[in-house]
Amino acid sequence: MALHHYKKKKYEEDFKNVYANSISKTQLPKSELPEKVSDPQVIKQLICDELFMDGNARQNLATFCTTYIEDEVRELMDLSIDKNMIDKDEYPQTAEIEHRCVSILANLWHSPEKEDTIGCSTTGSSEAAMLGGLALKWQWRKQREAEGKATNNPNIVCGPVQICWHKFARYFDVEIREVPLTSDNLCMQPGQLKDYCDENTIGVVATLGSTFTGVYEPVQGLAKALDVIQNEKGWDIPIHVDGASGAFIAPFIQKDIKWDFSISRVKSINASGHKFGMAPLGVGWIIWRTIDDLPKELIFNVDYLGGQLPTFALNFSRPAGQIIAQYYKFLYLGRQGYTAIQESCASTAQYLGEQLRKIDSLKILYDGHGGIPAVCYSLKDENTTGFSLYDLSDRLKMHGWQIASYPLPSNRENITVQRILIRHGVSRDMIFLLLRDLCKELEHLKNNPVLNSSEKISFHH
Repeated sequence: MALHHYKKKKYEEDFKNVYANSISKTQLPKSELPEKVSDPQVIKQLICDELFMDGNARQNLATFCTTYIEDEVRELMDLSIDKNMIDKDEYPQTAEIEHRCVSILANLWHSPEKEDTIGCSTTGSSEAAMLGGLALKWQWRKQREAEGKATNNPNIVCGPVQICWHKFARYFDVEIREVPLTSDNLCMQPGQLKDYCDENTIGVVATLGSTFTGVYEPVQGLAKALDVIQNEKGWDIPIHVDGASGAFIAPFIQKDIKWDFSISRVKSINASGHKFGMAPLGVGWIIWRTIDDLPKELIFNVDYLGGQLPTFALNFSRPAGQIIAQYYKFLYLGRQGYTAIQESCASTAQYLGEQLRKIDSLKILYDGHGGIPAVCYSLKDENTTGFSLYDLSDRLKMHGWQIASYPLPSNRENITVQRILIRHGVSRDMIFLLLRDLCKELEHLKNNPVLNSSEKISFHH
């Protein structure tokens, strides 16, 4: 009894320390710094309490980003929390690890100069894509200047792309020519390029894993179409592959697809380490085919903390932990591990596609075959169902599932779709539970139509 009494008393003291503290008896400051110092343990607990209001990241099937983190990764991230990866003179081994990751990816993507390649880490594939776009613009401008031609109207050609490419075009004064979807196509087709490319085209962006549907654009077919354009018009137009997701999938489970530096017209590739590369959030990669494909004028040499620092980035100081964690994933998983995990994700996505196809009210647009591990579907006839996919998203949130609904891009905006991502950590059992909840909520919506459901606002807005 005495021991029980002691534990109870100790528990009550701990409870008072947090929830009976003066700051816990009022709202946390929202717009001003507090006047006084507070107990760090109390503040930590109160912030943790607020974070409970967030959704469960593991149930977020809309995100491409890694949500399953092993203890070893957490320990490496903690070990690296004070390392600034830009300071290569102070942290030479971290710089060496970044270089190793670049070399590993160059090898994985069949760079012809594996031993002397060039590339860098970034905060994500959006920054990496912008660096790739900048290199294309500068290469095009140098070529035009050498030929004595105007350089004031550059354009870039793409299919449905992630918003970062629209940002690149606006921030760096490049016209973006987004090829619209036609018929039942879900991505840019080779035959469309001739209507969008001209002498001012700095490059074509091919997406290996559309953010809208999950499909791969046919990089090899696009390259052949550009070969024809070069033969007819003389325009030598390079390709940048936005491999944000697919560049960490295709090399392991879709080896029959030709998309990387094995195609000579592909000059650069970006990818997200924190997506299907399975590193924690905050790391992307950009690799150029050869050193000559990155203009020297874009590389800055900075005197920083005791050494000369060559850098090409939109950011400067940033944490090193994600890069170190990426190297850990490379060493831990190897080809065998990445293959096994990506095959498992693809198999689960394809199973989900098969099950969703059995639901009468859904039309499957992408079933997980041939692209990234995902499914994409629409309602067969939203005008007669009495509800929209936005309503279904709302109902699924009550079970914790976060599934995005949005319109397709360019020329097919009248079709609303949902996309479900299958990442490492999304088990077959989780999909059983999702299907149970999805079928339950579809039945509820059929029996309880939602008025004005078509007036829901897209998350893109």
